[in-house]
Amino acid sequence: MFQAKARADVLKEVMNVVSTLVDEAKFSMTADGLTIKAVDPAHIAMVDLTLGKEAFEEFRADEGEIGLDIDKLSQFLKLARSDEIVDIKHDEDKKRLNIVIGDITRRMSLIDTTGMSDPKVPNLNLPASVTLKVDDLVQGIKASETVSDHIALSASSEGFEMNCEGDLDQVQWKKAKKDLESLESPSSVRSLFPLEYFSNMLRAVSAGVSVTMHLGNDYPVKVEFKIAGGKGEVRYLLAPRIESGD
Repeated sequence: MFQAKARADVLKEVMNVVSTLVDEAKFSMTADGLTIKAVDPAHIAMVDLTLGKEAFEEFRADEGEIGLDIDKLSQFLKLARSDEIVDIKHDEDKKRLNIVIGDITRRMSLIDTTGMSDPKVPNLNLPASVTLKVDDLVQGIKASETVSDHIALSASSEGFEMNCEGDLDQVQWKKAKKDLESLESPSSVRSLFPLEYFSNMLRAVSAGVSVTMHLGNDYPVKVEFKIAGGKGEVRYLLAPRIESGD
């Protein structure tokens, strides 16, 4: 059993975060809320999202899971105003999700979750972490996108910077420690990442939200931030290879 009511902006935020990596995903529910763990087809990027029941106007669920087409749901949610309440009910007999926005009802078929394995979340102990507003990071990303398809992230005890270097041009974006919300870097670290993945992740974060990045040398990087007004959290991971569970 799963039924819930939620503000459209909360659901749109969830869809935006997940759709950066996958077209379909498994939603796991308990009485306390829902979680989504998904890996992109190349197995180098992962999203781990948790949304507590307090993020919903109403929430009732038994332990279980459903598979959803993220694009279909995102398109339907575009019909709703940000403050509009979306009513969701799982029709277990017909294996579909009934979604009501105002006077419109969408009966959406579910995806079989049998082949959707749970990715293994790596237990990482990365030496450096930096916290700052996502708006600042996106500014640096925009400046880098016409220069190269990779970006380097560096942290030291003095500050944090992003560098993008092409055949002829270079972009450098940096902030001193005093201009960051927090910085912990006992040693200097530097990692190089595909710019497209990093850009998509950051652009899924709502404006004004603080982002914490955990860094080491080379791969991986972990990006953490809050959603739904702090009632949910997201962890993105970029790594050479993310394994799926059984």
